[in-house]
Amino acid sequence: MNRTDRLYALREELRRAGSTGRTAARLAHQFEVSVRTIKRDISTLQYGGFPVWARSGPSGGYVVDASATLPPVNITVAEASALATALAVAQGQPFASHGTAALAKLLSVMDERARAQAKRLSNRIWINDTTESIGSAVLSPVEQALQEGRVLNLVYSDANAQVTSRQVDPQLLARLAGHWHLVAYCRLRQQIRWFRLDRIQQATLTTQTASDIPLADIGEPPPSARPVMSPR
Repeated sequence: MNRTDRLYALREELRRAGSTGRTAARLAHQFEVSVRTIKRDISTLQYGGFPVWARSGPSGGYVVDASATLPPVNITVAEASALATALAVAQGQPFASHGTAALAKLLSVMDERARAQAKRLSNRIWINDTTESIGSAVLSPVEQALQEGRVLNLVYSDANAQVTSRQVDPQLLARLAGHWHLVAYCRLRQQIRWFRLDRIQQATLTTQTASDIPLADIGEPPPSARPVMSPR
């Protein structure tokens, strides 16, 4: 199990444990790593905003805030398989890793029989996806900047292979003509620009607060464009 998969699994194990918690020794044995590695992983989860803390005493261990656990969820086998299919297609695309974590939460609260049926159905759905994946070194800071409203420093190669350094205020992500774009206010050009994610050579998150430009001021989207979650 690589570290990314272990972090997801560790987070879900702590959710399942609830108020009982888990000791570092038990987690180390379960994931076949050292206690030191578990402590480092817990620090990574805490740094990422996951509400887990160490409880001292004889029954000590790592405990997750009750607000981070899921109430009973009535999700069908078909719904779980649909999410798994969508995520399989979206691997290497914006926010796909967060979707994988969300699916793991849902599967963890399904009863054992339904979970087995969902996995069986999902195994009978094949894809041959050739969509180019975006590296996590670019995706992670872009996702975080958009979510938290923070400025990004970019090293960008344009269509003519000219490389420039930009400081941008992220506004939205858009998929157009087979490519993902970061739509942002470029402080170098002093206007809204579209940056293809696969042309971003480096993305560095800053502590500066990005400007929040109303969607109406960004420009008209393509006629076929729509938000990924339509309002109800």
